[in-house]
Amino acid sequence: MAEILYDEIPSLDLADFTSGDAAKKAAFVAALGQAYNNIGFVAIKNHGLNQELQDKLYSSIKKFFALEDEVKSQYEHPEIGYQRGYTGKGKEHAKGRNTGDLKEFYHVGQELDRIPDSDPIKSEYPANVFPAELPEFKEIALETFYTLEAAGKQMLRAIALYLELPEDYFEDKVAYGNSILRQIHYFPIENPDAVPADAVRAAEHGDINLITLLMGASADGLQVLRKDNKWIPITALPDQIVVNVGDMLERLTNKKLKSTIHRVVNPPREQMNSSRFSIPFFMHPRSEMDLTCLDSCVDAENPKQFEDATAGEFLEERLRELGLRK
Repeated sequence: MAEILYDEIPSLDLADFTSGDAAKKAAFVAALGQAYNNIGFVAIKNHGLNQELQDKLYSSIKKFFALEDEVKSQYEHPEIGYQRGYTGKGKEHAKGRNTGDLKEFYHVGQELDRIPDSDPIKSEYPANVFPAELPEFKEIALETFYTLEAAGKQMLRAIALYLELPEDYFEDKVAYGNSILRQIHYFPIENPDAVPADAVRAAEHGDINLITLLMGASADGLQVLRKDNKWIPITALPDQIVVNVGDMLERLTNKKLKSTIHRVVNPPREQMNSSRFSIPFFMHPRSEMDLTCLDSCVDAENPKQFEDATAGEFLEERLRELGLRK
C-alpha cells in the first residue's frame, strides 16, 4: 500500500459501515485500513454519542474537578493502580519519563452488576468509584461508557474485515473487556515558572489498548507524529470522535496497523492559566486475549517484531512504566 503523508486525519462515516449497503461497507473498511496503515487515526461521525450526553458529561466532570483537592483525593485508589476513581495531579508520566504530566483524571470501568456471575472476568475488576458530591455523575459516565463501547465494537468489526479475519473476531475478546473511560482535566498553571521546564500536559506516547475513542476536547492541543516526524494538529468537527490504534492492536498486527505517537502540548504561556478537558475511552480486551502477532501479518519482509504476551501481561507492564503500578 502506498505511503500517504496526511496533513489532517481522514474523516469517515460509521453509518457507511452499519447501513447494510455492501459497497459503502467495503469502502469504509478500505479507507479505514489505509488510514490505520499510515497515520493510525481517523475522525468518525454517526458514532451514537449525541451532543446532549457529551454536554452533560463535560458539565459533571467540570463540577468534580472544581472540588477541593482534599475532597477529590478521597476517591483516589493507588492500591488498584488508579484503575478506578481519581488520579491526582502529576501522578502519571509517559513511558521513559519521570516528570509527571500536567493533568488529573477520573477512571470509570465496567459496572460489575452488568457482568454475569458465571463469567470469571468479574473477579478481576475493582468496583467503580463515584463521587458522593455529584449524584448525576454515575449515570452520565456509565451511559457514555457503554455508548462508546458499542461504537468501538463496530470499529473493531471493520478492522477485523480489513485484516481478512471473521467480522466478529474481536467480539468475544472485548466482551466485558477491561475498558476505561478517562475523564481528564489539564489544570490551569498560574505560575508556569513553578513547574518543571519539561512538564507538559501529556508527553508524547502511544496508547496501551486496542483502540481509543476520543470525544471532542474543550481546547486545542492534541498533536500526532506523522511518519516524516512532523507533528500535525488533530481536530475533529463537533459531530465527530477521533478513533486511533493502540499498542495492543499494533502488536497483534505486527505493526501493520500503527499505534501513532501523540501528545497534548501546552498552550501559549499567556493561556497556561486556563483549563482543558478531554475524555478518551480506552477500549481494552479481556486480560486473557492472546496478543501474539497474527500469522497473516508476519512474513519475510516483515518478520515478527514482538514477544508473545496476553493483554493482561502487557497492561501490567505498561502500568508500571507509567508510574501507576509499583
